[in-house]
Amino acid sequence: MEAKLSIQILSLFLLFSVCFIRTTLAEGVTPEEAKELRDEVREMFYHAFNGYMEHAFPLDELRPLSCGGEDSLGGYALTLIDSLDTLALLGDKERFAISVEWIGKNLRFDINKTVSLFETTIRVLGGLLSAHLMASDYATGMKVPSYDNQLLKLAEDLGRRLLPAFDTPTGIPFGSVNLLHGVDKHESKITSTAGGGTLTLEFGVLSRLTNDPIFEQVTKNAVRGLWAQRSRLNLVGAHINVFTGEWTQKDAGIGTSIDSFYEYLLKAYLLFGDEEYLYIFQEAYAAAMQYLYNDPWYVEVNMDSAAIVWPLFNSLQAFWPGLQVLAGDIDPAIRTHAAFFSVWRRYGFTPEGFNLATLNVQQGQKSYPLRPELIESTYWLYKATRDPRYLDVGRDIVASLQYGARCPCGYCHISDVESHNQEDHMESFFLAETVKYLWLLFDLAVGPDNIVENGPYKYVFSTEGHLLPATPQISLVKEHCLYFGAYCRMDDIRQRSFTSDSANDLQESNDSRIHGSWTSGDPNLESTAVSGLIKGFCPRLTHGQKFGISYIHPIPRPRDDETIQQKEQSHTVLHNNHTISAQKKKQRIMEVKDKHAYDNETLIMELPELNCG
Repeated sequence: MEAKLSIQILSLFLLFSVCFIRTTLAEGVTPEEAKELRDEVREMFYHAFNGYMEHAFPLDELRPLSCGGEDSLGGYALTLIDSLDTLALLGDKERFAISVEWIGKNLRFDINKTVSLFETTIRVLGGLLSAHLMASDYATGMKVPSYDNQLLKLAEDLGRRLLPAFDTPTGIPFGSVNLLHGVDKHESKITSTAGGGTLTLEFGVLSRLTNDPIFEQVTKNAVRGLWAQRSRLNLVGAHINVFTGEWTQKDAGIGTSIDSFYEYLLKAYLLFGDEEYLYIFQEAYAAAMQYLYNDPWYVEVNMDSAAIVWPLFNSLQAFWPGLQVLAGDIDPAIRTHAAFFSVWRRYGFTPEGFNLATLNVQQGQKSYPLRPELIESTYWLYKATRDPRYLDVGRDIVASLQYGARCPCGYCHISDVESHNQEDHMESFFLAETVKYLWLLFDLAVGPDNIVENGPYKYVFSTEGHLLPATPQISLVKEHCLYFGAYCRMDDIRQRSFTSDSANDLQESNDSRIHGSWTSGDPNLESTAVSGLIKGFCPRLTHGQKFGISYIHPIPRPRDDETIQQKEQSHTVLHNNHTISAQKKKQRIMEVKDKHAYDNETLIMELPELNCG
């Protein structure tokens, strides 16, 4: 009874939230306002960056309330390293060059510090590699004349100091490592799935640039080690023993401790063209959509039984709609993003945890540490759909940050989203990701003038928002580098006809499009969302046909004699949990094109109840 009441209250909450969003966002962002917002976001970056340089540098991070600094990771100017490619993205050649030169001359890693393998990889190693690729290449427009691969040398030195963490029986690395002495004998053998499985991009790029395969090998072995311990449902837990391979926390989800494991499976394929990552992603994604997706929310379940253990919206889940855009599964991405944004609208920020049963902020999870995930998904959805409502979302987020988080020397953590109390800390990722995705969103609306949209390469964003280009040296296949993902040109699509119904229905605007799933000619088979990536986004792509992407497992339709219960339990990656004909796909595509993502009646009428009990 109590669970049923909670479900009814949740439905009312969603109805109110979406109505409120629709009313509040009635006036769209004009081109002039988009330019003003882009300039405002640029000012936000420099308010925080200059605050760090004046009051905290060379310490790791800024205390924006007291205008001081602190060493939070390793004591190596973390925020400066994390900000390098944002400076390049903004076209700030002078500050970029000065920063690159200072780091090359002053940064050293031969220090007696025990650091997080995960955080050091995504923030420091990724920041160094991204900046190196820009500083060393005239084609990026950011070539530093005096640059002599200093950042790459530092990255290689750091990578070798991190390698001892991978010396485990399972190949899954320890969570921490000492930069001078390796892994301490008392180091915990428990690590998170994200911590062990979110290293492939940075280490893979390092291998490609140094011609030393060891970095790529150890991180690929880590992914294999984690995937080998998956449950029979193809779910992974949150924490695992790196020696025994036993799960110490069996809660499966897409949020805390697991999130970027899914992200790097797809992105490693996109960047390197290694179809093994795509195969694992397709299996993992299908399982996530079958067992974790409670439209439009995602819950945590036991990895063995799929029983719900935690009906919670975790703020780190907000990256998921953006990943779905890259995977070609846009319809559920739109719906989930709308639900996540309704929580932001309620509080002005996204709490770390929002309980879907009580409809309140989860006790002990009331903070907002300036996370970028919702903004990241907003950017990708706008890039894919050009729906102006995502600009409205961005405008609302800018207003919240300016009104609630801005402080004397930067931007503050929000310790309580209900009271908006500020905390004296600013994570480096605010400059690496949060501001970056906001700026990209509005720059895209104005008419993009940046290296991501107009540069010589196509970029994959790391989980820290660092720009990793698909150059011929990094990508395995030349044509893969040119044609992957959402980056196909409309001219490419027109040059070759394709039999896919949804491919024929592509709606395109400025290098992005709305699409449905691709279906094969077999009426008994439906595609996965990943086949939407290969066939829907990019009909001209031949990389898959040459290198085995066509082996994506098709999903059989339920037989006529299956029970309703069996059909309900067989939710796969199919859009909206049921078979969609080509005609209906076309209708849905046009509906998404013509109606805003926050259409009240459409969203609420299709929301199934959250089964919390």
